[in-house]
Amino acid sequence: MNRDKALAIVKEQLTEHRFLHTIGVMETAIKLAEKYGADGKKAELAAIFHDYAKFRPKDEMKEIIISNGMPVELLDYNSELWHAPVGAYLAEKEAGITDCEVLDAIRYHTSGRTGMTLLEKVIYLADYIEPGRHFPGVEEVRELAESSLDKALIKSVQNTIMFLVKKGQPVFPATFHTYNDLLMKTED
Repeated sequence: MNRDKALAIVKEQLTEHRFLHTIGVMETAIKLAEKYGADGKKAELAAIFHDYAKFRPKDEMKEIIISNGMPVELLDYNSELWHAPVGAYLAEKEAGITDCEVLDAIRYHTSGRTGMTLLEKVIYLADYIEPGRHFPGVEEVRELAESSLDKALIKSVQNTIMFLVKKGQPVFPATFHTYNDLLMKTED
C-alpha cells in the first residue's frame, strides 16, 4: 500500500491533532529506520497505522479483544493500551495489511514486549519522540536516539513507568518485562 492511500484511510479515523501526530511519527520512524537499518517502507506503514484504532469506542475495542483471543488482562489496565492490539487487528481486517512485522509493530507500540524486533523498537520510539511531543524527559530521549536506539528505548520505557507510578496507575506487566529485557540485553 502506498503512503497516500494509507494516509487517506487513517485520516478518516483520526482527529486533526492525532493525524498531525501520525505524520510526525511516520517521519520520525523513517529517519530511525534509515539510521538503524530497519525496513523504511515497513516503518512508514506501521507508523501510519499505529493509532488507527485510537478513537474507536471502548465497547468496540473491548469486544474485539475478547472475541479475538487477545490477552484479556488488557481489560484490567488503562484503556489507552487497547488501541494498539485492536489497531493491528483492524489494520489487517479493514485495510488489508498482512505483513506480520508491520502488524506486530502496531500491536506493541504502547506496551512493548520482550524480544522486540528492530521495527517494533523504531515504531515505539518514533511514537514517543516525534516532534509534536512535548513533555518532561522527551528531549533526553531524543538525544539518546541520536546514538543508541536501545538506550533511548530504555529511557522512554523507564519514563513511562515512572509517569504511571507517580499517577498511582497500574503498569501493564509487558511494559515492565520490556524494560527488564532491554536493560539486560544492553551494555553500558
